[in-house]
Amino acid sequence: MPGTEVRTWRLASGSAEPSPSALWFPNGASAHPKMAWRQLLLACCLSAAVLLTTLQEGTGAAVGTQQEAGQDVWEDVEQKIFMQESDASNFLKRRGKRSPKSQDEVNAENRQKLRANELRREYYEEQRNEFENFVEEQNHEQEERSREAIEQWRQWHYDGLHPSYLYNRHHI
Repeated sequence: MPGTEVRTWRLASGSAEPSPSALWFPNGASAHPKMAWRQLLLACCLSAAVLLTTLQEGTGAAVGTQQEAGQDVWEDVEQKIFMQESDASNFLKRRGKRSPKSQDEVNAENRQKLRANELRREYYEEQRNEFENFVEEQNHEQEERSREAIEQWRQWHYDGLHPSYLYNRHHI
């Protein structure tokens, strides 16, 4: 009979028997564990972000006096950071190359030069001390080696009958 034929569904894997993933994902999408974890992690992060923003708005609306105190502190900070418009325009004006420097500019330059000289002096002093210590250590090692060599030479050449060498004779 033409109307009573049985249809078997073939899945993407080629088997006629449905797999567990085909039961969970009827549209034929494959169930990758990485994809499921990513979707779960994304959903958790989004829900946490929504929760935090709603809580932050709620605490901001509930505490009115603290916001006013925060506004006062913020205005004080702005006054310390930003200067008046007239001061800013004077600050940004460039003086000519031949015009004399203000005393503040001269003092600032001198402080910079003194600081640079001090740092340079400290650096070279440290380098000199390190080099002097190195040279002193090298001299001590050389003296030790030569003293040992001289002592070995004396022991080798001493015959046991006479004073060891001219170095040990007492001058009259």
